[in-house]
Amino acid sequence: MTYLPSSMPATRKKWPWIAAGSIVVVSAVLLLSPWQDDQSSEVAAESATRTVASPATTLGPSHTTSTQAPAASAPASPIDPLIAGAVDKNDALRLLATLEIKGRAPKTGYDRELFGSSWTDDVSVEGGHNGCDTRNDILRRDLEQIVFKPGSRDCAVQTGTLLDPYTGKAISFVRGERTSTAVQIDHVVALSDAWQKGAQQLDTATRKNFANDPRNLKAVDGPANQQKSDGDAATWLPPNKSFRCTYVADQVEVKAAYGLWVTQAEHDAIARVLQDCGAVEPASAMVPSTDLAPIASPAPVVPDPAPYVDTAPQSDVYYKNCSAARAAGAAPVRIGQAGYGTHLDRDGDGVGCES
Repeated sequence: MTYLPSSMPATRKKWPWIAAGSIVVVSAVLLLSPWQDDQSSEVAAESATRTVASPATTLGPSHTTSTQAPAASAPASPIDPLIAGAVDKNDALRLLATLEIKGRAPKTGYDRELFGSSWTDDVSVEGGHNGCDTRNDILRRDLEQIVFKPGSRDCAVQTGTLLDPYTGKAISFVRGERTSTAVQIDHVVALSDAWQKGAQQLDTATRKNFANDPRNLKAVDGPANQQKSDGDAATWLPPNKSFRCTYVADQVEVKAAYGLWVTQAEHDAIARVLQDCGAVEPASAMVPSTDLAPIASPAPVVPDPAPYVDTAPQSDVYYKNCSAARAAGAAPVRIGQAGYGTHLDRDGDGVGCES
């Protein structure tokens, strides 16, 4: 006996379940695909040689997956990490000997705007015109585990970790109005210091390059940068003693590159740091002579030096000390001005009560 009529309804009852399952699968695919694309557009690799941390999707207790950069996005060109700290300590000591030693010029007329707009990309030094501002260029160079701000084409650093050279600490960087200052970009040779030691004579384009030159910039601990202010090597050195040699060597390189001078105290402080870390000046080559030794002649009689006479013009104005000069609003007092005296000019550079 055949039961075909009764089996047909059973077969038809299975089709609704199969159709429902297909709809669920297709919906899942459609929902997952846009999510993955959004994640890919938010985080991109910084360069072919550097892996950047990206938001991960947890697959299990020990499994993560990272996203890939969109093929259509053209990331900003990163700065070569070798640009900073490339001067050998011995080379730095030799280069230091070529820097002119002079007194500090007055700070009169200094303004940050004289060095161009802050962190402009419109410069001709390394990293200029790469589509990313200088601050983010340096953050990209110096930070690790970087995550970029979505839509910034691998330029704006959203988060990262800094191994701070000034303090030796690891610092977490998070972009934000109240958090960004934890990591600051330091001018190794401060702009104000440069202004008082030769930058006044540079043209505007060169000063703008100076302010954005990667050789003169480091991402550092914010409080340490504030403590340094515009000090030179004679007044401030990094608390991390193991970095001091690199720090002063970078200062020498930058000052030599831009024709800036050093004060005597600054020169001596830099030389001391370099020598403490093992730098040695090259010994002059000894060339044997074939000439006969000359007959010794009696030493010339050198008269006693004439007593020092203050050549500043006489004036009815007299300041007992720098406190008096400052109270009168006359500091700094330059040679030739009323009230100038050598007792006010301890470093003998012609400017009294300058600090």
